[in-house]
Amino acid sequence: MKTTFVRKEDIGSSDYPREWWVVDAEGQTLGRLATQIATLLRGKHKPYFAYHTDLGDFVVVINAEKIKVTGQKEKQKMYHHHTGYPGGLKTFHLGHLRRKKPEALIQKAVKGMMAKNALNRRYLRRLKVYHGMEHPHAAQQPQTLSFH
Repeated sequence: MKTTFVRKEDIGSSDYPREWWVVDAEGQTLGRLATQIATLLRGKHKPYFAYHTDLGDFVVVINAEKIKVTGQKEKQKMYHHHTGYPGGLKTFHLGHLRRKKPEALIQKAVKGMMAKNALNRRYLRRLKVYHGMEHPHAAQQPQTLSFH
């Protein structure tokens, strides 16, 4: 029995296609949704997955503002950002981020679920997050994906 690896030139061909998925975030729990999206972005759901190769799919997330969080995370979960200047630590809670930029909420959660390696930035480029039902990727004919 031979072990075969997918070559870089073959990715995106008819044998190893990159698929497009649409995920509706309405009513989904943030962390559980982020793990499923990270699996799709890395390509771990494919039978020919290899850790050192970028085989993942494109994921379009709609209704980002309707994501669900459990417990008191809306008020207690904090996000931190440093501007690079002295005293430049900015801190805000999940509820503030949901009101200001709900797309960033899902992007940060998925980024935290991804492997910390050199392919990470390439994976995250294929994540498209939108608030509302509309997205500009209808021409790619994405498949609807639902999680139970």
